[in-house]
Amino acid sequence: MSVEAITYVDDPADLTLADLASFFEGWRGAPAPERCLASITQADACVLAFDGDRLVGFATALTDRALFAFIPLVEVVSSHRGRGIGSELVRRVTVAFGPIYGTYLCCDENTVGFYERLGFDRVVGMVRRDLSAAASRA
Repeated sequence: MSVEAITYVDDPADLTLADLASFFEGWRGAPAPERCLASITQADACVLAFDGDRLVGFATALTDRALFAFIPLVEVVSSHRGRGIGSELVRRVTVAFGPIYGTYLCCDENTVGFYERLGFDRVVGMVRRDLSAAASRA
């Protein structure tokens, strides 16, 4: 499969919980599917990657549209990694909010090289994670 076969869309309106079943592989405390769906549909910008009818990747961004943006999620299913989809998702989600002073993201050590190749710099940062907050609200 080539990257040209991938279709990118920026409207998550038709996204379903079933579309997200293959994501968050290897995550410690993966978010509940309904929380993930809400995160995607309520983002300031999102880009979805489809291989036919199958969702194979997505990226989201939160932004003030003046100075800063944060990219909280870039996910590509394992069967489609290494094909340029993640790079294209990041490119498209940053274009969605236009030129901006700073675009931030947090990533695990094993993905630092990927983001450096996309022009991101390593900086000191802090994060507080509450894994229980990603769970489903019953």
